[in-house]
Amino acid sequence: MAVLPIRIMGDPVLHAPASRVAEISDEIRTLVDDMFETMDAAPGVGLAAPQVGVGLRIFTYSYTDDDGAPWRGVILNPELWMRRLEPGAPDDEEESEGCLSFPGERFPLRRSDEVLITGTDLDGQSVSIQVDGWRARILQHEFDHLDGILYVDRLDDSDWKTAQKIAKKRGWGRPGKSWTPGIDDLDA
Repeated sequence: MAVLPIRIMGDPVLHAPASRVAEISDEIRTLVDDMFETMDAAPGVGLAAPQVGVGLRIFTYSYTDDDGAPWRGVILNPELWMRRLEPGAPDDEEESEGCLSFPGERFPLRRSDEVLITGTDLDGQSVSIQVDGWRARILQHEFDHLDGILYVDRLDDSDWKTAQKIAKKRGWGRPGKSWTPGIDDLDA
């Protein structure tokens, strides 16, 4: 297994819809193993294939809840349904999130509190996950990556402008920019 470079926000693969996985091959299994290793090294709670330069509809997730219970998996070709978004401004403390493709920063973002996601696992078996709270946020965030949407694309005008200034200062707006967790520092 290998830790893969994570694409930074200007890379074109992050801004294009990903393609469906046609066949679960050994290459796909190796990619998923590498994605788990990269996600863990970052550390992150989710990682979509476009974030490592692969335009396929795959994402991994990993989270340990307040009771210490692990929640970890992979979904190929997911479909997402979510409860209607509660209106209002996001809470800066409770609704902030970050992204490995925009490393080291967090911004408040309102997300739906409950989702249902379906897809397949690496054995080709159907997967159906209905979650709420932080886990729902993780799934929505990773699903967005598969449609070419970064969480900074969903920010309000003020935070979006701040994110753009950070990206410009760090040189993240150019294609091909990446960082490798555990090897490069976050400003790479």
